[in-house]
Amino acid sequence: MKKRLTSLAPALLLAASTLLALPASAQTAPTPMAASSALFDTFGGKAGLAKLMDNFMVGLLADPRTGPHFKPANQQRIKEQLVDQFCVVMGGPCVYKGADMKSSHEAMDITKGDFNALVEVLQRSMDAQGIPFGAQNQLLAKLAPMHRDVITVK
Repeated sequence: MKKRLTSLAPALLLAASTLLALPASAQTAPTPMAASSALFDTFGGKAGLAKLMDNFMVGLLADPRTGPHFKPANQQRIKEQLVDQFCVVMGGPCVYKGADMKSSHEAMDITKGDFNALVEVLQRSMDAQGIPFGAQNQLLAKLAPMHRDVITVK
């Protein structure tokens, strides 16, 4: 498992950027990403993403590294925005109306360690939901470019 996480670290780091951004309340949509709905279908559509985000939020709150970032936030809103954001990234029929990653994270003092912790929790949530490893990697690759806007403490 450790080797698996180490080899995925760059992609996982990038994916976490998406997740930490959602507590912000700005209403600008991210730049659309090219995607096919096959990945969205593999994750179980919108219902599958909602189930994943329920599990993910429980994990984020329970983890001592990520809990402090999420406990004071509107967790239901974060889950809803994550569902829409992941849906869009995967080519699903959703519309993401949340904040862009840069403006929503600029004052949050997010470190690479914070980012890595979030990605580890996401990985565990995807494993718990039985999402195939290849599909997990596809999602993480689509989320990866966002890390540049999320990690604010170098």
